[in-house]
Amino acid sequence: MKVYPHLWFNGRAEEAMEFFMSVFRGSKVLERTKLPDPELSVVRFELPGLPVAALNANSSIPYNEAFSFLVETDDQAETDYYWNALIADGGKEQPCGWLTDKFGVYWQVSPSILLRMIADPDQAKASRVMQAMYKMKKIVIADLERAYQG
Repeated sequence: MKVYPHLWFNGRAEEAMEFFMSVFRGSKVLERTKLPDPELSVVRFELPGLPVAALNANSSIPYNEAFSFLVETDDQAETDYYWNALIADGGKEQPCGWLTDKFGVYWQVSPSILLRMIADPDQAKASRVMQAMYKMKKIVIADLERAYQG
């Protein structure tokens, strides 16, 4: 059995796949399938370690925050890279490290240090970090570290 995300695009599944694969090094195409209806096709690809399926079909249903991809980064350079790459060509910044790409798919770009800081047993430190994060769109690690130190 396999479980993986399946995204629905209005005629742009292959374009989305190519975009995602250009952002995440080490991605690969797994399969391209034309369905009997000429308007429908499915592509399967793998972002590093994550298989994804994407359907070309008519849909006006937008994505929302209830489903997002989390990109956990190691440092500010990696955070900046994924943030800038994913908002390129029409993506939109959202609060607290969230964004939507040009297809409307939601992403969280979160440095691993943020996840560790907000889980700190010292609630005062964790709270200061959360308050700092609430003021950000793209996460800035130096600002989180200053909040953490008090």
